[in-house]
Amino acid sequence: MTNSIHGIEKSNCIFVIGSNTTANHPLISRRIMRAKEKGARLIVADPRGIQLSRFADVAIRHRLGSDTALLNGMMHIIIENGWQSSAYIRERTEGYEEFAASVKMATPEFTADATGVDVEDLYQMARLYGTSKAASLLYAMGITQHTTGVDNVKSCCNLAMLCGNVGIPGGGVNPLRGQNNVQGACDMGGLPNVFTGYQPVADEKMREKFSKAWNCTLSNIPGQTITDMIPAILDGKLKALYVIGENPKLSDPDWNHLNRALKELKFLVVQDLFLSETAQVADVVFAASSLAEKEGTFTNTERRCMKFEQAVEPLANTLPDWKILSQLSTAMGYPMHYANPSEIFDELAALTPSYGGMSYARLGLDGLQWPCPDAAHPGTVYMHKESFSRGKGKFHAISYQPPAEKPDETYPYFLTTGRMFAHFHTGTMTRTSPHLDIEQRDGYVEINPEDAAALQVKEGDMLTIISRRGELDVPARLTSVVNPGTLFLPIHFGESAANILTSSEAFDPLAKIPEYKVSAVNVYKSKPPPERV
Repeated sequence: MTNSIHGIEKSNCIFVIGSNTTANHPLISRRIMRAKEKGARLIVADPRGIQLSRFADVAIRHRLGSDTALLNGMMHIIIENGWQSSAYIRERTEGYEEFAASVKMATPEFTADATGVDVEDLYQMARLYGTSKAASLLYAMGITQHTTGVDNVKSCCNLAMLCGNVGIPGGGVNPLRGQNNVQGACDMGGLPNVFTGYQPVADEKMREKFSKAWNCTLSNIPGQTITDMIPAILDGKLKALYVIGENPKLSDPDWNHLNRALKELKFLVVQDLFLSETAQVADVVFAASSLAEKEGTFTNTERRCMKFEQAVEPLANTLPDWKILSQLSTAMGYPMHYANPSEIFDELAALTPSYGGMSYARLGLDGLQWPCPDAAHPGTVYMHKESFSRGKGKFHAISYQPPAEKPDETYPYFLTTGRMFAHFHTGTMTRTSPHLDIEQRDGYVEINPEDAAALQVKEGDMLTIISRRGELDVPARLTSVVNPGTLFLPIHFGESAANILTSSEAFDPLAKIPEYKVSAVNVYKSKPPPERV
C-alpha cells in the first residue's frame, strides 16, 4: 500500500476493485465502513455481487477480465470532463500525452460493450472518483490474477495519478495482500530476481554488497518463478523442490499438469505446520513451529514491520523456520550460527535501506512502516509525498486485452475462483479449526438461479464442471451473487479442488501470475451428493 490502513478513514472517496474485502480483509472493510459513516463515497467494481456492494454509492459487476477496459473508460470520461488534476500531472508525472491518446479510444460505448457496464454507471464512477478531494483505490487478487495482471495494476496507477491521488493523505494505490506476511516475504527477497528490499540480483554493486556480507559468491542469474518451475521439472531441468509454508497441490493451476511434474521430481521437501496435501507426497517433512510458538517479525499490507513474541512452548519435534533453515544450511556446508531472530533482523537492517532505521528496540508494540532509512526516521505513513522514488510518476499507455479463455460452444460458461469468509487460502490451517470448519465444511460452486433452472438443478444437487484441463463434481449453491453464465468456485477444498480446472498456460508474461480468475467451462447436472456421516 502506498498509504496506510487507518488513512482509509480520511478518504473522501474509496474505489474498491477486484477485492471481496469483507470476506478476505474484514478489519480493512471496517475502516471502509467508518469512512462511509464519515461521508466518504464508495465505488465497488467486482464481477460478483459481494457484500460490500450493498453499501456502495455505485456498484457494478463488470465482465471477467475486463478491468483494464473499465479503468480506461473511467479515465476517458474524467479527461473529457476536465476532472483530472492538471497541475499534478504537469509537475509530478511524465508520459501523459501518450497515455491520454491511448484512452481516447476507450469511449463510454466501447467500454460498455467490453465490460457489460451501463454507460450511466461508468459516468457516475468517473465523476465520484474524479471530483473527490482525496480518493483511495483498493485492489486485491481480482486485479492481479490475470494474463493482464501487470497492465491492470498499471491502469490503477494511471487512474490515481490522473486525479492527483498519490502522495496525499486518504489517497493512494493500495493493494491488499492475500496473506499475513506476503509483503514481508517480498521485502525479504522472496522474489526470484531480487535481494532484500527489492535490490536486483543483476546489479553488480548489490551482488558485491551481499556477497561480502555473506562471505560467498552470488550469481547474477535470477531464480525461477513457480510458473517456470513446473515446466522445468517436466523438462528434467529441475530435480528437487523445497516448499516452505505453501501447498502447491491446491494453490498451483492445472492439478493434473502439476501432479505429473511432482511425480517426476527426484526429491521433495515440505516445511509446514500441518500435513498439507503437498506434505503428504513429500520425501521429507520438516515440522515448523506456529506463530504463537516463536518470535520474529511480520510486515503487513501497509508496509508495517511488527515484532511478535513467543506465547506458548512449541510442540515437541518442531522448530521455528529460521532454525530449520540455519541447521539445514550448516549441514550442507554453509554455516549459519545465528543466536536469535534479533540478530537476523539486525543483519537485514544493515543490508536493506528501506529497513535501515529499524531494530527490535524501535519496533515496540506498534512497529514501523518502511521506508525507514535511519534511526531518527519515524517511518512512512504514506509514500511519494514530495516525489516518486523514480523521480516523476510514469503514465503507461495500456490497451485492453481480453482474457486468454472466453466462453464458446464447447465451454459456454465463465468460471472464476476465490475465497469465502470462513477459510484461508488452501485451508491448511482453517480446516483444522473446528470453529471455522463448522462454518463451511464442504466445497460448493455458486451458480445463478437462471442457469440452475435451465439445467434443472436444485440447491445441493451435484454438478460436473469441465474445463480443458479436467473435471470435478461439486454441490450447487444457487445465488444471484454471480451473474448468469458465470460460476464461482472457492479455492479452499481439496475434495473439490478449483485448480483441477484452471490453466497453467495462461499467465501474465511479466509477473508470471496465472489467470486464476477466468476460465472457460461447461457444467452438467451429475450424480446425487454423498450422504454426510
